[in-house]
Amino acid sequence: MDGFLYIDKPAGITSHDVIDRLRRLTGVRRIGHAGTLDPFATGLLVVGVGREATKKLGGFLGQDKEYVATMVLGGRSDTQDATGKITPETGAAMPERAALEAAMRKFVGQISQMPPMYSAKKVRGRKLYELARQGQEIAREPVTVTISELELAGYEPPKASFRVRCSSGTYIRTLAHDIGDVLETGAYLESLRRTAIGGISVEKAFKLEELTSESWPSRLIT
Repeated sequence: MDGFLYIDKPAGITSHDVIDRLRRLTGVRRIGHAGTLDPFATGLLVVGVGREATKKLGGFLGQDKEYVATMVLGGRSDTQDATGKITPETGAAMPERAALEAAMRKFVGQISQMPPMYSAKKVRGRKLYELARQGQEIAREPVTVTISELELAGYEPPKASFRVRCSSGTYIRTLAHDIGDVLETGAYLESLRRTAIGGISVEKAFKLEELTSESWPSRLIT
């Protein structure tokens, strides 16, 4: 068996946890994924099953990604999301919708992002989140990413939901954090869902509980 499974990852587990479950389910050891999702995030995870499929996973890594997300204004998080230590921004006034949309427009196009310390990015062979958990913060180089679409989907202060289409390597947590900086309110990400990778929609994905040892081969995309 060799091909791809489109998985709708649930919240609360890592992308590697998904791989471990699929190894047990399929009996196949050579399994990998294209593009890590944070444990609190949900959505599309492209999984390669078998030697030939895993070799082709790199073709998905550089493709644009689409997400829907919710950020909370009026506070900051050391992880830039709701799983971290939240510090309220005392006295921050909630912006009007027009001001929020104007701030978001500043991030459309090619932008620079500072990789967050709580990320899997490696610096000098060490994952940043490993250093962060030890209380260390080290110098990082900014990365250039492209936001092709960014639209406000709903706004009920202090929460704002949005949809974003972006280049590979974009940190949506950092995008929310940086929007909060522009607004001078602070912001952190509350929820994140990946809805597409390139032309593949999460609507084509299966939940883990929908797969069985008998049914998974029929779900393979070859």
